[in-house]
Amino acid sequence: MTWIHVYLLAMGALVTAGLSVVSITVGLGIGILVCAASLAKAAPLRWVARVYVSFFRGVPLLVLLLLIYHLLPQIGIDVPGVVAALVGLTLCTSAYQAETLRGGFVNIAPGLVEAGRMVGLSGAQLLVRIRAPIALRLTLPALVNEAIMILKASSLVSVVGVGDITRTAQNLSSSTYRPIEMFACAGVFYLVLNFVVARGGNGLGRLLGLPRA
Repeated sequence: MTWIHVYLLAMGALVTAGLSVVSITVGLGIGILVCAASLAKAAPLRWVARVYVSFFRGVPLLVLLLLIYHLLPQIGIDVPGVVAALVGLTLCTSAYQAETLRGGFVNIAPGLVEAGRMVGLSGAQLLVRIRAPIALRLTLPALVNEAIMILKASSLVSVVGVGDITRTAQNLSSSTYRPIEMFACAGVFYLVLNFVVARGGNGLGRLLGLPRA
């Protein structure tokens, strides 16, 4: 293996990191909305949230990526593979994050909310000062784990032609006939990226007062 091979894999790692960061961030935003809908008093909103979560958690990511990649051109939306990859990853992780957040809100001790009401906090103040911070503390480890899972699952975007780590390793393996070296190096890059995510999650956990894992 030469330095040019390592450089190409590093460029693939940047693509993987970019896809993961964007999909996890946007997915969190969508997940918050879906979570809010699942906890709403209106039954239709809860039904829509349940269908959304069930669908995108139930369909394998590989199938979802291929479906989006081939479906969009059929309805007149011709997009590059990277856009299809971002849409698929975002929809997938948003469903998991929505369900994780819902679990956090459901498991908040009722006494804490009642105490907030007794001191005169409004609904919005209860959300900002009590519910949201506690739900985040309860769900942070699961959210970090989901970020790691989606980072690893992003290797599937290679099937729609995105030049991530896995796709780059496949191309280099075909051209050099040295698959063990190429995929071993790709594995190292994935390990480094996952280590960064885990350490970032630990740092945020310390800020929130969570015990170290």
